[in-house]
Amino acid sequence: MTAVSKKIPAVEIVAPRAADSWTHTRAGEPRGYIDGDRLKELWIHTGTACNLACPFCLEGSHPGDGRIPGMKLSDVQPFIHEAIELGVEQFSFTGGEPFVIRDFVNILDYASQHRPCFVLTNATEPLHRRQHQVLPLLDNPYPIHFRVSLDYPDRERHDRDRGDGSFEQALDGIRWLSEQGFRVSVARQTDAEEEPAEVEAAFRGIFRDRGIPENLAFTAFPDLGTPGSEDNSPEITETCMEKYPTRESRAHFMCTYSRMLVKKGDRVGVYACTLVDDDPQYDLGDTLAASMTQRIMLRHHRCFSCYRFGASCAAPV
Repeated sequence: MTAVSKKIPAVEIVAPRAADSWTHTRAGEPRGYIDGDRLKELWIHTGTACNLACPFCLEGSHPGDGRIPGMKLSDVQPFIHEAIELGVEQFSFTGGEPFVIRDFVNILDYASQHRPCFVLTNATEPLHRRQHQVLPLLDNPYPIHFRVSLDYPDRERHDRDRGDGSFEQALDGIRWLSEQGFRVSVARQTDAEEEPAEVEAAFRGIFRDRGIPENLAFTAFPDLGTPGSEDNSPEITETCMEKYPTRESRAHFMCTYSRMLVKKGDRVGVYACTLVDDDPQYDLGDTLAASMTQRIMLRHHRCFSCYRFGASCAAPV
C-alpha cells in the first residue's frame, strides 16, 4: 500500500491592499490619525493659476494653470454660510495667486463681511493692478491679514526662481498694504543650516531701507515638494502618535480645526488639509459638517512636517 502524503498549504503573508494604504503603512502598521474637533478655519483654494512659475511651488502653479480651476463667489457662498453655522472663526485663502482669479476680490469682500480673513499672496503685479478694488475692503466689518511670500533676504536669490523684478514688486506690495492699514506678515523659505535670527535681521534691514515696518511677523516653511511628489519622509504610525497623547497636544495639527474648499471640474469638495489637494482620499465630501466627523489618516508626506515641526499655514487675524 502506497503511503499518501498530505500536502500542507503554505501560509500566505498578504501585504495590505492598495485600498488599505489609507489606514496602514507600506509595512502594514496602522497609521497615525487625527480626529476633527470643531471647525475654526475654512481655507478656500482660489485656483492654481499664478502670474509666476516657481519651480518649487507646492501647487505646481504657473500662468494659465488649470489643475484646480478658479473659484467663483457662487461656488463658495453656501460653504461660507455653513461654516458660520458651525462657528468658524476665520476664512483663509490660498492659490496659485489669488489676485489672478477674476472673482477673488468679490469673494474676499463677501467673506470679510462675515469673519476675519487671511490671504496668501506674492504681492506682485496682480495685487498692484487691483489696488483700487482692495482698498475699499478696509471698510468691511472684519479685518484682512495678508501674508506675502518673500523667500530670502537676497534679491538675486529670490528672483532666480520667482522671476526678475519680483523681489522689488513684493516689497512694494508689502509697503502699500502696510501704508493702507492692512495687517501684513511674511512667508519665507528655510535653509537647513540657517540661523533664523540672522535671516530675519537681514530682512528687517531691507524693510528699514524701504520704509516698511520692521516688526512684521515671519513664518518659515521647508520645501514641501511639488504635487504628486514623494520626499521619502517617515510614515506616521499609531505608535508615533504616542508623542501627542491628548486632544490638547494634537491641537496644532490643522486637520483638527480646519478644512479647505477645492474645485475639481465643476464640483467643490471639502478637503482635509490646505497642503494636500493632490490625493483624492483627502476629499471628505460635499459638506463641512460631514467632513468634521471623519478620521484623517496621516498618510501624505506633508503630514510629517506637521508631526515633526508643528507646522501650520494658519495665522490669527
